[in-house]
Amino acid sequence: MAVLWSKDIAGKRYEVRSAGNTRRLYTDGVFHSQYHPDRPFAGSIWDLLWLPALFYEPGQIRRILLLGVGGGAVIHMLRHYAQPEVIDAIDIDPTHIQIATRHFGIKPSSARLIQADGISWLEDYKGPDYDMIIDDMYGEEAGEPARAIDLDYSWINTIRKHLSPNGVMILNSMNSRELRQAACFTDRQLSRSFQSSYQFYVPMYHNAVGAIFRKPVSVRHFRKRLNDYPALRQLDFRIRKLGTDMQKY
Repeated sequence: MAVLWSKDIAGKRYEVRSAGNTRRLYTDGVFHSQYHPDRPFAGSIWDLLWLPALFYEPGQIRRILLLGVGGGAVIHMLRHYAQPEVIDAIDIDPTHIQIATRHFGIKPSSARLIQADGISWLEDYKGPDYDMIIDDMYGEEAGEPARAIDLDYSWINTIRKHLSPNGVMILNSMNSRELRQAACFTDRQLSRSFQSSYQFYVPMYHNAVGAIFRKPVSVRHFRKRLNDYPALRQLDFRIRKLGTDMQKY
């Protein structure tokens, strides 16, 4: 794998690597993003962040908030499969935003990139609700990825406040246990705000991605939408309705 660009900034090591036309972002050795311009999917956990959009018809998700940009690979997928009017993408690291625009093809027409602390930004936000809020905020600790904030009552409630009545909250957690301990499942009052929840994962990663919906959704509709795109049939991932047996696609 070739290193296309690298730089040490404020004590962090950034690298953009290539494998053919694939671009990968590493920060302090942690793998943050992967994108191939000619493929509709990455074959990794980043697919799980946009796949829940297939529970909706194109255009039904009008406003998306992405907390944690990395290289911005998921933005390309959201634009293609969700077809939103707005994507606001927040990252605390200004270098990540520069890399997203220079090396991962994120243009002003793709998303509004905002350099800010995503936690404080959402806590202070006063604008219209979002139909999809993706929490993918990760940093690095000793060369390993680490979530930026616990999925406790305060944080989940902050997300809920800015989610539309038909919206979905997507949480990228370190593992299944962390996801199940999120306040949207453990707090009885908060759990009443959500009607459906699914867990996504891919075999080669420990991460568990939760898609928690404020309205009832149909996995049958999800399967139909998935089958509308022949290229997506190559995806190797698992989905389960939380509390039911695992299903394979």
